[in-house]
Amino acid sequence: MINVTELRPGNYFTHESNLFLVIDIALNKTAMRKMVVKLKVKNMRSGAVTEMSFLGGTAIETVRLDKKQMQFLYDNGTHLVFMDQSSYEQIEIDKEHLEWEKQFLRGDETVEIMSYDDEIIGLSLPSKVALKIIECEPAIRGDTVNKAMKDALLETGLKVRVPLFINEGETIMIRTDDGTYDGRA
Repeated sequence: MINVTELRPGNYFTHESNLFLVIDIALNKTAMRKMVVKLKVKNMRSGAVTEMSFLGGTAIETVRLDKKQMQFLYDNGTHLVFMDQSSYEQIEIDKEHLEWEKQFLRGDETVEIMSYDDEIIGLSLPSKVALKIIECEPAIRGDTVNKAMKDALLETGLKVRVPLFINEGETIMIRTDDGTYDGRA
């Protein structure tokens, strides 16, 4: 148990039997009132991002998530299948639980699976991934007033906006936090 004022972005804690990740913290102290701690948190089970308020001095139970390197094997339709590279044990994670993450997964990639009390919470992606463009609009000349962009479809089904000079068949880097183009691979 720690004081809520000691939480930092990236910390995990439990509150009312839910597991949360701290995204942002704001401390507000006035002369006539106790400190108010406002947290922007992500519920790790539902994925919802909300704000919570606590009075300064409130005790919060922090937790550590177990992290294990596993290899993504395939999508069987309803689940994504991962394999532990040392024991060759396979686990299945419900596809609905990994809606955002599955857009960046190709076969044979190694990812970090996070679990808490033997419950799989999710997976941690690298900050950028290299994906191949399978379909891309042709470049249109003349649109150079603004940052000229066009639509591209990637091998995982993700649609992104890329600069005009990028062509079909090229491999590009995609940011996994917001799903945007970052550069050529």
